[in-house]
Parts: sequence; C-alpha cells; structure tokens
Amino acid sequence: MEINKKSIKKLSSIVGKNFVKVDLEDRICYSYDATNLSYLPDAVVFPRTTQEIAEIIKLANKEKFYVIPRGAGTGMSGGSLPVKGGIVLAMSRFNRILKIDTENLIAVVEPGVVTGVFQKEVERLGLFYPPDPASLNFCTLGGNLAECAGGARAVKYGVTKDYVLGLEAVLGTGDILHTGVETMKGVVGYDLTKLLVGSEGTLGIITKITLRLLPLPEAKQTLLAIFDKLEDATHTVTNIIRSKIIPTTLEYMDKTAVFCVENYLNIGLPTDAEALLLIEVDGEKESVQTKGEKIRIMCLETGARDVEIAKNVEESERLWQARRSVSPAAFKLKPHKVSEDIVVPRTKLPQMIDKIKEIGERYGLTVLTFGHAGDGNIHVNFMIDQQNKDEVSRTHRAVEDLFRATLDLGGTLSGEHGIGITKAPYLSMEIGPIGIDIMKRIKQVFDPNNILNPGKIFVE
Repeated sequence: MEINKKSIKKLSSIVGKNFVKVDLEDRICYSYDATNLSYLPDAVVFPRTTQEIAEIIKLANKEKFYVIPRGAGTGMSGGSLPVKGGIVLAMSRFNRILKIDTENLIAVVEPGVVTGVFQKEVERLGLFYPPDPASLNFCTLGGNLAECAGGARAVKYGVTKDYVLGLEAVLGTGDILHTGVETMKGVVGYDLTKLLVGSEGTLGIITKITLRLLPLPEAKQTLLAIFDKLEDATHTVTNIIRSKIIPTTLEYMDKTAVFCVENYLNIGLPTDAEALLLIEVDGEKESVQTKGEKIRIMCLETGARDVEIAKNVEESERLWQARRSVSPAAFKLKPHKVSEDIVVPRTKLPQMIDKIKEIGERYGLTVLTFGHAGDGNIHVNFMIDQQNKDEVSRTHRAVEDLFRATLDLGGTLSGEHGIGITKAPYLSMEIGPIGIDIMKRIKQVFDPNNILNPGKIFVE
C-alpha cells in the first residue's frame, strides 16, 4: 500500500508542510533501528497533537496506507521498521513532561520524552523512576512502553509495565482511547493499559502516559566481583537471591564480553577473568552498607577472586560504563550480530549458560553473553559476518536451538526486546495456536484494517 502524492498533500495539511519529509535522505534516516535491518518508508511525518494523529489514522484507513510509530529507533527486534512501506510517524515532537506530582507520586508525560532526561528530572525532586534500559540516554518513554523495556534494576523494581497507571492512545480506527487511572488502585473493567504496554505499536499509538514514581533511595553501593570460573559466577547469582537479599542490580558479563569492553574502553578490566558480576544495592545508608558487605563475603565464599567496591559516584559510573558498553564493544569481534534476550528462572541460570556454550561450540560460532542475571535475563549475542552465508545459516539454526533450550527450562523467548520481526517466526514455539489466534482477534478489534505497524509480532 504505497502512499500517493495526493495523500502526502493531505498529510501536509494536517501537520504542516515542514513536518512531512519525502526526500530520500530523510527517509533513510528513519529506515533502520538497532538491528541494522533497513526498510525505506514512503514518508516521515512529525505530528504534534493527539488530534493530528487521529486525523492521520483516519486518512490512512480511507486511502489505504500503513502507519508505523517510532520513538528513537533503539529497538533490538525491528519493531519500528516500515517493513511494508507506508509512513513512519516520528514521535519526537511529543517531548513534554506535563506534570510531576510530588504528593501523589505520579507523573504525566508525552511519549517522546527521553528516558534518562525524565529520570534526572524526577530525581531532582527526590523521586525515582526505576526502569533503566541500557539506551536510556537516547530511548524514549513511548518506545519503552511499546516494548515493555526492562533494564538492570528490574531484579528489584520490575519493568516498565509495573509503572504505567494510565494512557491516552489513538487506535487503528482513529478513535482516541483513555485507559487507567491516576490512583494507586483501580479495577474498573479490563486492563486495557497493560494490554497496550508491550503491543509494539500494533494496537494503538500512545500519546500520553501516566507513570507511577517512588521515593528516591537514600544511598546505593556498587560492587564488581571477579570470577576465574564461569560456573562460580552463575551459582553466586542463585546464592545471592536465595539469601533473601534482593539487590537493585545483578549484572553478568562473560569472558568474551569483558575482553571486548576492555579493548573498547581501556579502563582496567581483568581480561583473564571468566566472568564478572556487577552488583548494586540501594536503600537507607546503614542498610546498604550491611547488604553490600554480606554480598561481598558471599561472592568470596563462592569463588570470587576479588570484589571491588566503588568508593564514590565516579568509580560507580566507571563500572557501569563497562556494562553499558558491551553491545557496541561486541562489534570488535565481528561486523554483525544476532542479539537475543532469553529469560529463564534464576535457579536455571547455570544450566542455561552451559547450554549456550554448547550451542555455540556445536555450530562453530562466536557467542558473547551478558545481561541481567538477577532476573534470569541473558543477552545472547551470536557474532557473525552477514556476508558469510554459511555462518548466517548456522546462526539461524543456533537461535532455534537456543529458544528450544530456553523453553525446556521454563523460560521465555524475550525479556525486554519484544517480538518485532526478528522473533516473529518463533512466536508459536511459546504462545501456541490458541494464544496466537486470540492475539490476532484482539488486533482486529483495535485495528480492523491492519493500518498500524503491519508485519510485526505475527508472521503474515
């Protein structure tokens, strides 16, 4: 359904001529995301109001073109790619923090607000918004909602959906829907808010968000545990959780990840280590010190050769820079990667890590693993050269084996990256035919003409 010149003119009359881009160079800028896959849109449109979006959707239904909402394009599964053409609806002008209520601990924001900017603003007021995806300095809150993003602090605080109280969204019909509440309780009707969170722009375009906030923790402590044996690191994760201490973060990096980051940053990471655990605790100052010391001793007792404790904010940030740099540093190994974010029950983490290693060896692939070990969420990166067709073929088979092993251990195929296009072929492995049929029927109700973000989640 390629858009025509008449439709372009009508779009310009809705949002203004300066906010409709059709030149090739503009369209290329909105043709790709963090997957490095690329699909060229017919146009890029920058709306500013909910009513403008409603008019655009009604026009799309009438003149039969697709609408693909987009935040910052940091997604890892292709959720914002215009795989069938149409217009990309860039939400960057929806960038206002509308309200921060310090008494009721809520905020009302637009979807184009950058996550890190929002966090700094609420922290300035003594409040706390926990979800912290690695791309927080670039990604937007709307994109976080679309994919139900997580982050390192999910082990203690949960993921994006746990902080969304209500929404305003434009459905695939052009109707404007208001869901949820601004209160801590509310069970009136079906939970349409939770249904829209994680729907990857296939059910509606989010235009306003009500978020729950927490008081800012008084103190935090960051620790880096160094392990000579991979299995000691994975068993330490389960031991920490079993001890009834829930750290704020419990991050994991394997030897390959450590090697890449050190080559990338040169910050003194021990490249001879088999694994690192980056651990953070927060809360009241005395409690933080007590929990930090218990975790330090536990790491040493379970095989850590050393545990480094950050002495100040700068040292803590240095350690976190290492963790956040894993993904870009990985390209030191190969020019491309296939990145998966499987999750298993935390107690199954050692078995999962062993299985990943075995799959990599079986297919002769370079595999790098890191991620949120505290909640069982491991990012598995198959490093490849896409020009090597045999390597690409082996990687596809390895991914399917990875997913089967994950499900066998009671896990799930995606913890925070969503399904998009890269995981769509594997959806039925987890959901099953009845689940997929119900999801497709829900899609039909919200978007009867399949205008919104086609080709995502389901294999069409």
